[in-house]
Amino acid sequence: MNKPDQALRIVAKAGAALVAAVAAIGSAHAASIDNGHALVEAHNCAACHGAKFTNPVSNDYPKLAGQHADYIVMALRQYQMGTSNPRFGRSNPIMQAQVQGLSLSDMKDIGAYLESLPGTLVDKK
Repeated sequence: MNKPDQALRIVAKAGAALVAAVAAIGSAHAASIDNGHALVEAHNCAACHGAKFTNPVSNDYPKLAGQHADYIVMALRQYQMGTSNPRFGRSNPIMQAQVQGLSLSDMKDIGAYLESLPGTLVDKK
């Protein structure tokens, strides 16, 4: 076997291993709606976002029921970053305090729970 063929096989194997690793990371945590519900209760999210997460106590607060889980996770991560990352962080002292102890798995669970709730949000086309 010549050296170019060997190099090509090594690169192909490394690429396949990278694809498998990325897929494993994405599926390593299947979100738990039950754990998300428990976390939302423990953090008293309903105090600001409303009992059914469709009627917040202020128009400044978002409706969360039925929101896309990916959006919820990203928003929670941004609150966790706070102003330490001015390009991506969100500045809200209440939310920053609420999310500091959450892991990424916790945030995915919360997102899955909120997405599972019936809400009044609509997708515009």
